Amino acid sequence: MSDSARSPMHQQIDTLPALVRAIAKPFDESARATFDFELCTSVKRVYLVGCGDSFHAPTGAELAFHQLAGVPTQAVSALTFSRYVVGYLPDTGPNTNLVITVSVSGGVSRTIEALRLARQAGAVGVALTGNPDAALAQSTDTVFQTTVPPLPDELAGMVVPGVRSYLASQVALYSAAIRIGEVRGHLTTAQADALRAELLGLADVMEATIQACEPVAHDLMQRWTDMKEFVYVGAGPMYGVAMFSAAKMLEASGDPSLAQDTEEWTHLQYFSAQADTPTIFISAADFDADRMAEAARAAHVIGRRTIGILPDGETAISQYMQHVLPVKGEVRECFAPLVYSIPGELLAAERAQAIGATYFQGFGGGRSVDWARGASRIYESHIQDTIRR
Repeated sequence: MSDSARSPMHQQIDTLPALVRAIAKPFDESARATFDFELCTSVKRVYLVGCGDSFHAPTGAELAFHQLAGVPTQAVSALTFSRYVVGYLPDTGPNTNLVITVSVSGGVSRTIEALRLARQAGAVGVALTGNPDAALAQSTDTVFQTTVPPLPDELAGMVVPGVRSYLASQVALYSAAIRIGEVRGHLTTAQADALRAELLGLADVMEATIQACEPVAHDLMQRWTDMKEFVYVGAGPMYGVAMFSAAKMLEASGDPSLAQDTEEWTHLQYFSAQADTPTIFISAADFDADRMAEAARAAHVIGRRTIGILPDGETAISQYMQHVLPVKGEVRECFAPLVYSIPGELLAAERAQAIGATYFQGFGGGRSVDWARGASRIYESHIQDTIRR
């Protein structure tokens, strides 16, 4: 696709490898400043909390915290955490429950509520945000500052489904996991430094993946014009990618899109009467490889239109895929969401362009900003100030 034909969403996707290179070191430095020795050595459980993309990123980062930080970790949506979880945090002593709340803007009501109630419950509350002056940062003494460099002038001001903010949250969370693991002695300094270099090196994999996947995504979206909905399937960290990818398709094109856990797909979506529903299977072909192959085989048998977001050269799952969007390079599974989200972004960008969709449906109707910044009320929603049990 020529530069002149590239949509605003395509152009933002193009900036992602450079963004990784720009933020990897500053975010690591910020993680070192945020997570001190006392906190890292005291923590017994981590909660990663957010809304929308800022929940999808934590879901994808759970495995990194388990493997790299060596601390049991749970990603929880902000509403569930603040209304149903915070009142029942384990009473294990000071600095043992760490709650990292994620919001790039720092203004999302539900995430602010989760952070304030977490602190009220005695947890250490960290605001992971790019806006140190926002309400989220003002709700705690501990701010993990993750400010993203501005876009080039020609891209600034475009209203585009978020891809840069999601990537920034991922890099920040991985940086935190490495920092905590190193301080706790779960990782040696050499291992931690190697992981930081590996994270930075994924920018090259991202560039190669964009180049390999974009023509495939373009061709598919030009030919599959009769599609009614999209289903994205993933497990573990790839479930976070599935949720994010479904969100980008919905935001970009307006097409109904949903994410399904791999195991749950075989128990539920497998029985859909619409047999040819486009179904995107996302796997790093690691922990879930055997079960994903079984799900892919089932999808093939019932006649689903199948797309695999898979490692380049993978065969066990891809044999049941009609099309593959290949990830071009080695990526460990706990870092995989950083790269495996890109093919889903490209599918969304290509679908929107193919059907002439306006991103976010132009914020029309009930999506308009004339009532509490839109029906979602994410900035002006009532904030609960007491814990309910």
